[in-house]
Amino acid sequence: MKTAILIPCYNESATIEKVVSDFKKEMPHADIYVYDNNSTDGTDEIARNAGAIVKYEYKQGKGNVVRSMFRDIDADCYIMVDGDDTYPAKAAVEFEKLILEKKADMIIGDRLSSNYFEENDRLFHNTGNKMVRKFINTFFNSDLKDIMTGMRGFNYDFVKSFPISSKEFEIETEMSVFALMNNFNIIEIPIEYKDRIEGSESKLNTYQDGFKVIRMIFSLIRDQRPLFFFTIASIILLVIAGIHFFPILFKYFSTGYVLKIPTLIMISTIITVAAMTFFVGVILHVLKKQHADNFERHLILLNELKRKDE
Repeated sequence: MKTAILIPCYNESATIEKVVSDFKKEMPHADIYVYDNNSTDGTDEIARNAGAIVKYEYKQGKGNVVRSMFRDIDADCYIMVDGDDTYPAKAAVEFEKLILEKKADMIIGDRLSSNYFEENDRLFHNTGNKMVRKFINTFFNSDLKDIMTGMRGFNYDFVKSFPISSKEFEIETEMSVFALMNNFNIIEIPIEYKDRIEGSESKLNTYQDGFKVIRMIFSLIRDQRPLFFFTIASIILLVIAGIHFFPILFKYFSTGYVLKIPTLIMISTIITVAAMTFFVGVILHVLKKQHADNFERHLILLNELKRKDE
């Protein structure tokens, strides 16, 4: 059974040697891959000298790196971790055990139930993590504790069936929603988190990347729960139409005259658009269900191919 440690890196020269060494110590049987994403500080050479297999992804962004990792590498267990030495290598042993015993399709290293808020002194990062967790759990009927953690474990089926569309730091949110919507078995394991060491700088822009994550959430709601999304849009349009229509209706009851004909025409148009929007949601809901059925057949085929290779 092959285990692969996947480490996406961009300018992590201050920490990558320790990260590779820690994983070699805890999991000497695993292959450690460092994917360098246009680093300019010698991260790749440090990782290679520490014993990692170094590969390159030249399209900038963590999502692009993860896409290359998942396409390139075949393994029975995948453990992905950031190269900033904020996650404990010893936790990977339990991740591997659960994946290889087929008890989970994705393992989430849960920082937020541990010491994350004590270690991380960036207020808006803490608020952002809570907000994203609330959004996902509300709209996707889940109870995940940590949506955006950078330490996860995966099995072969998840990795080879995950259609990555994110280019940057939204990738963690996309992974979580994909697992929820496709009935993958998720296990969360609390892990100790430590803040970056002095001299190691976060690549996450609180506001810019936070906006991208929020935009990704709304895109995922639209794509994964189209009936819900377009029904809400229809209700909003009907409320707008009602706000303008009822004053005209009440005026008609009191005077017998129909006033504001142009407004009534606009209201009729809004109601028509609301009805069309709702039926768009119905159609997309049916297509999404058909896609889910096709995805299940894809997983069956993937398992059959894997058994033949074995």
